[in-house]
Amino acid sequence: MQTPPTNRVSIPTPVRAVLIVGLLYLFLVGVKLLEGGIKGLGSDIQATLFDGVSNPIAGLCVGILGTVLVQSSSVSTSTIVGLVAAGVIDVSSAVPMIMGANIGTTVTNTLVSLAHLRKTDEFRLAFTAATMHDFFNLMAVAALLPLELATRFLSNSAEWIADALTGSQELGGSFDSPIKGAVKWLASIVEDGVDAVVSAETFAAVITIVIGLAFIFFTLAFITRNMRLLVADRIERSLNAALARSGLIGMAVGMIVTISVQSSSITTSILIPIVASGVLLVRNAFPITLGANVGTTVTALLAALGAGAVDGLTIAVTHTLFNLTAIALFYPLPRIRYFPVQAAEWLARQAVQRKRWAVGYVFGLFVILPVLGIVVFR
Repeated sequence: MQTPPTNRVSIPTPVRAVLIVGLLYLFLVGVKLLEGGIKGLGSDIQATLFDGVSNPIAGLCVGILGTVLVQSSSVSTSTIVGLVAAGVIDVSSAVPMIMGANIGTTVTNTLVSLAHLRKTDEFRLAFTAATMHDFFNLMAVAALLPLELATRFLSNSAEWIADALTGSQELGGSFDSPIKGAVKWLASIVEDGVDAVVSAETFAAVITIVIGLAFIFFTLAFITRNMRLLVADRIERSLNAALARSGLIGMAVGMIVTISVQSSSITTSILIPIVASGVLLVRNAFPITLGANVGTTVTALLAALGAGAVDGLTIAVTHTLFNLTAIALFYPLPRIRYFPVQAAEWLARQAVQRKRWAVGYVFGLFVILPVLGIVVFR
């Protein structure tokens, strides 16, 4: 008996490429809606959270929770810069908050990875790619926060740089990312539509979050399916070979993309479907996340330059130095370099076997522990 022909439609490569670009755009709109919805729930208490915290552990937890509430380290660090510039909090109190913001910003790509829960292999890769960022930032804080509290080497170095800059030129300036503007355009239309239908602010924020998650889940399902078909094996091998030769290439890519879109969450979230599809190896994606850590500090630097206050600039530079020092401390050492990746791979294996681990990990690290830390140490 002859096998009937399949009805599968062959999509030309250029059309598939355009389709993926469109899906990526909708994916970024979903991330933006998720950020906007969560900001609608928690932005009013952010300044209250940051104000009046002197205990470093509480400050660290406030940085994590405050960033989770607005889904953006750029927003939270810019808020901290503004509070320092206004004299509401001092530099030494703000340093742990800045470090906490580094941890809190990774919640977005970790949530994105949960969209792959139903497909075991994709979820294992996606969850590894997301949580390796968490583990690196946790390792950086564990090593550098005690050292900073004992010596103030980061804030003292940042103060010297800030003094040198403020003594040499007038400070100020800002810029808008075309990509961020394009994403914000459609996200604003959706948010305005929700606001027009729903009058209750909290309920509108919840609906916006649901719509954002729907965008993310829908687009990821098609991005991962089409990414492998678009990228030929030869191109895939060349990409991985180029990134494997030098981690600096990956760091430069992560930093440039993050500066362009002004969000490390966007950069690292884009990596999730690419890694999940198998196009990019986890270890080759790792340096890109480190570059994103550095690139995300630009927004706070611009906010500090615009404010023109030396203390504000000092804390912004401290954030940059923290990320650069963490990379310089861990990445050159082969035995330590991939520890975050190995820890993430172990956690992903556990999460594949017990899906509740993944959900428990997200709520435990980004909500429960920070809340407990604030309650106990504040």
